[in-house]
Amino acid sequence: MSEPLRLGIAGLGTVGIGLVKLIRDNAELIEGRAGRKVVISAVSARDQSRDRGVALDGYAWETDPVALARRDDVDVYVELMGGDSGPAKDSIEAAIAAGKDVVTANKALLAHHGQALAEAAEAKGRVIRYEAAVAGGIPVIKALTEGLAGNRITRVMGVMNGTCNYILTRMQSAGLPYDTVFEEARQLGYLEADPNLDVGGIDAGHKLSILSSIAFGTQVDFDNVELEGIGAITIEDIEAAEDMGFRIKLLGVSQMTGRGLEQRMSPCLVPATSPLGQLAGGTNMVVIEGDAVGQIVLRGPGAGAGPTASAVIADVIDIARNFRMPVFGRPASMLNKARSARAAVSAPYYLRMNLLDKPGALAKIAGALGEAGISIDRMRQYGHADTAAPVLFVTHKTTRSAIDTALGAFAATGVLLGAPVALRIEMV
Repeated sequence: MSEPLRLGIAGLGTVGIGLVKLIRDNAELIEGRAGRKVVISAVSARDQSRDRGVALDGYAWETDPVALARRDDVDVYVELMGGDSGPAKDSIEAAIAAGKDVVTANKALLAHHGQALAEAAEAKGRVIRYEAAVAGGIPVIKALTEGLAGNRITRVMGVMNGTCNYILTRMQSAGLPYDTVFEEARQLGYLEADPNLDVGGIDAGHKLSILSSIAFGTQVDFDNVELEGIGAITIEDIEAAEDMGFRIKLLGVSQMTGRGLEQRMSPCLVPATSPLGQLAGGTNMVVIEGDAVGQIVLRGPGAGAGPTASAVIADVIDIARNFRMPVFGRPASMLNKARSARAAVSAPYYLRMNLLDKPGALAKIAGALGEAGISIDRMRQYGHADTAAPVLFVTHKTTRSAIDTALGAFAATGVLLGAPVALRIEMV
């Protein structure tokens, strides 16, 4: 029988404790599938005295995760602390330097430093596995690196932040305004310590940049992901979208075009009857399109102790089996730095704005749209509120560049009250 695979786990929050429990509860099953025992040698967290609901006294304890990463009785360093720098980065670098394999759930770290870490690991003959970093329990990394390895990927898209999906579907189902549901999500513990990581699209953008790297053989390039959060979405937008047969989702889309790599994370309207439109609560969905397979849809829990620990242990089992592959599916030295391109594929757009209730206001907006080369498919004017006239347009297919030109022209008309909302309509 092979020697046990010994883990050092840094970070004993929800996921870390979920992993400890999973290893204990499924020890026999894991051993059978891994071909050897998987054991925990040591752990690390800031507060050793905290009651985490599970006994940890059988493991060695390190207050410094870098020391944990360097221990002789650790074969695989499991980083579950989070953060795009500091102890997480330092300890992973230390583990690689010490000849350890690494498993992490840290999408921010990979989005910002993935190329350098991949180069360091591969130079040492080590692996970094990170299934848990993208879409929780959904095995999307394995799908791209293994199951679809023979496909030329044409597009990756999906809903990759459960908190945003919860907020938007809760607004839709309960008819509640954004601020109310945002506070509800906070009380339920769904939001990050910095809520903008969720509602600003940053967390989901990290995930999209990682998937883009694997799908298109490029270096991770989070800095060129177009980000737009959901903070401007109102209950009026939710209701108007529903009235037209759509739902609003924070949707990530990545595709390689002749102009370069497009990566965008923004709220979009999608058909209510589509798989993405039907996605409710904190669930994630990733849609992958390849030249041979066509379209596949992966759906499941995007966070939580059990789903995320499930993804972590799957990576550990692969290492126990001695299944080794480059970090992003091909050697880091072969990953090209992609030319970044703004979305140029045309699509209809939803525009919502409040206009001063005075003669000629609507004509000025229509004129600005025409000057930008945008034609109107339909228009709706809702009930007046004091001196404001809420107006909604759906355009024919146009580009984001043309929309931005029109938005700039709107500001010069003097008839706008507040900032307009412009949302792409994706016919997925």
